[in-house]
Amino acid sequence: MKLPQIRSAFLPHAAASFLVLIYNISFWKSFMAATGGFSASNLPVYFGSALLLMLIFSGVLALVNYRHIFKPIFIALLLLSSMTAYFMSQYGIVIDSSMVQNVVETDVREAGELFSWKLVQSVLLFGVLPSWLVWRLPVRYGSLQREVLVNIGLVAGSLLLATGLLFLLFKTLAPAVREHRELRFMLTPTNVFQATNGYLKQKWATPTVVAPLGTDAAKGSLWAAAGDKQHTVTIIVVGETARAMNFSLNGYGRETNPRLSQERSLINFSNVSSCGTATAISVPCVFSDLTRDGYSEDKARSKQGLLDVLQHAGLEVIWRDNNSGCKGVCDRVRFEDMSKPVAGNPLCNTEECFDEHLLEGLPEMIRNADKDLVIVLHQKGSHGPAYWKRYPPEFKKFGPVCETNELEKCSSDAITAAYDNTILYTDYFLDKTIKVLKDAGVPASMLYFSDHGESLGEKNMYLHGAPYIFAPEEQRKVPMMLWMSDSFSKRFHVDRSCLAARSSQQFSHDNVFHSTLGMLNVNTAVYNPKLDLFQACIHDS
Repeated sequence: MKLPQIRSAFLPHAAASFLVLIYNISFWKSFMAATGGFSASNLPVYFGSALLLMLIFSGVLALVNYRHIFKPIFIALLLLSSMTAYFMSQYGIVIDSSMVQNVVETDVREAGELFSWKLVQSVLLFGVLPSWLVWRLPVRYGSLQREVLVNIGLVAGSLLLATGLLFLLFKTLAPAVREHRELRFMLTPTNVFQATNGYLKQKWATPTVVAPLGTDAAKGSLWAAAGDKQHTVTIIVVGETARAMNFSLNGYGRETNPRLSQERSLINFSNVSSCGTATAISVPCVFSDLTRDGYSEDKARSKQGLLDVLQHAGLEVIWRDNNSGCKGVCDRVRFEDMSKPVAGNPLCNTEECFDEHLLEGLPEMIRNADKDLVIVLHQKGSHGPAYWKRYPPEFKKFGPVCETNELEKCSSDAITAAYDNTILYTDYFLDKTIKVLKDAGVPASMLYFSDHGESLGEKNMYLHGAPYIFAPEEQRKVPMMLWMSDSFSKRFHVDRSCLAARSSQQFSHDNVFHSTLGMLNVNTAVYNPKLDLFQACIHDS
């Protein structure tokens, strides 16, 4: 059989189309489910997404589009993809690092049980046969210089068109990809390379040795002056996905803070920037002594953080979580997972619990404490795209609200209304936290800040996680506020009017580590007074 000759410039496009359409049936099924199920109205999304992936694949394949190089690489991809697609379709698996580990570390007998005549047929039909056709396909190449120029053009053109198409589809794709992270483990053959890379990183990683930090920490003179008075309690509330501009305390048009606005002792810091635009970065960063400019995951993991320093100083530290964990910052303190639904609890449903669940048992914990307490409450907050799930029905004040993960089906107003209701519920939650502290009758304080903000459609961007260098301020500007009882501010000589006068100054997550130490009069060599926003407002007597 004689095959028609093809110009080399068409090879990457043809190969990319074949990979995207033939070997990704499982991916497309899951993608359609993630975008609301198959419907005629979604056809433009399906076609656009397929074209987007083809363009990206084509741009990558153009990098190896040279005589004696392209065919072997493409044949290897065909064989790999045929086997991967078979196992994903046959067993309903996804390809992640743990799956690669299973493959690499299994024995011959177990591996043999996976092979069957059906596998052989599938690989012959979708792997060997296309590979044979590719090998025999006559390709017309030009000079090396011409091929280099053509391929550069293919890479640039493909990626430029892909960028434009991504911009048009972002409103639909962002919620689907973020809410269904399993999709990245289903796209063949990139899932194999991603999973293998993750496995090798784990296999070859140097075990992390956590260096001690602030082991010299001790309570300062203000504690000694207080004598044997009552234990103190400080609650640090870590908000989730709350952006500063939707707080009426910061001038937002809707009254999203009706309760906190009535709290006379509350100090609202209106100009605060986050360390990152995703929880996995911001939470480890804000509890470390690293600034945003000096932060890296490896650095944060390799040494202790704020909670450890507070423990070294003799305070009892407890982390209560209604989110997805503390990202390593609470590994050495008492941890309480409050995110699992509790049958019969009105603050929980079958999927999750509302943030008020974090306050259950807190009065007893404070009352029975035999040490000074620092309690961290990690909220579910305003985590999207399912904003309407983050608050009880009675907080559905603004509407109509978007009640689907498919944000493209909602108007901008409906998305914002649902989000604003989450802020209204956070207002209630923080106010209730303050009431718990007031009722405790001990010197108490509450520091609240969000980990990062959220895009709600501005500049066609949704959710969060954009690279910080070009992330919009909706994702970078976060709320932060402080409440102190009269007895707490008196014990630690904090001038609240001084703090209120500084509340509009520019601060960031960089200030949290050192300000917490300063507020609690903890002395240690790792404390930096220049980053302590309290430092200028602590009076001598």
